[in-house]
Amino acid sequence: MPIKNILFDLDGTIGNTLPLCIAAFRAAIEPFAERSLSDEEIIATFGPSEEGTIAALLPDHQAEGLRRYLASYEALHPEWPAPFKGMLEVLDFLKANRAFVGLVTGKGEVSANMTLRRYGLSNFFDVVKTGAATGPVKDVRITEVLREYSLQKDETLYVGDVPSDITASRDCGIRIAAAAWAPTSDEEKLRALSPDFLFTSVPQFLEFLKDEFGM
Repeated sequence: MPIKNILFDLDGTIGNTLPLCIAAFRAAIEPFAERSLSDEEIIATFGPSEEGTIAALLPDHQAEGLRRYLASYEALHPEWPAPFKGMLEVLDFLKANRAFVGLVTGKGEVSANMTLRRYGLSNFFDVVKTGAATGPVKDVRITEVLREYSLQKDETLYVGDVPSDITASRDCGIRIAAAAWAPTSDEEKLRALSPDFLFTSVPQFLEFLKDEFGM
């Protein structure tokens, strides 16, 4: 079946925002922890939303840690000022061709909306679903979108940059396009899970969409 519905991840898919997240977590947590945090230590807590990461790394100061994280995220965002080159053209193309376009991210609602506003992308998405502090819920959120908007699974594609995006999409019965265009992506790990599609650049993904939509 042709693809009519595209659901996107955010960090590492729409924009190179994973380094921003890490920098904001470090700024928020290290003053309380009184030690340095490695990128790997921070990334190991990903899956839940930011609240979950703060709870794991700063359990005694969760409210203040989250406040500092969001303040740092917003303050640092100008260092990552735009989505990946070509992503705006992708979204323009999809909307011009009346595709259903959704965002399903593990980020919290506040930071996700900060990035969408900063990138000028808020109006492109028919639905935005965000993460949960309790743990990974991407498969749950995808299922919610399918049900709430009566989308056909065989017409729906998820676009994400990490192995868990592949497994979540398969759990939901939809196709997965692995986005290997971010500097933070691991193409070898993505290929090892045999996604339906894998793209190493945003323009390559746009050409695929044009073929799908008969352009």
